[in-house]
Amino acid sequence: MHHIAEGCRHQMEISSLDCNIDTENVVRFIDAFVCKLDLQKLNFAVSTIKDEGRPSYHSSIF
Repeated sequence: MHHIAEGCRHQMEISSLDCNIDTENVVRFIDAFVCKLDLQKLNFAVSTIKDEGRPSYHSSIF
């Protein structure tokens, strides 16, 4: 009877998105700029989500 031979155990590499973005990329500037914005002054409503169940993403992300 044939069986599947063992494959390489090092197939998956986990890295963060931050590691893949060059330090001089304009995305870093945009990210820093957006993080400094005061969303409430710009009339964005940050809603509170129920506490039950799995934690959700912060509503300011959407």
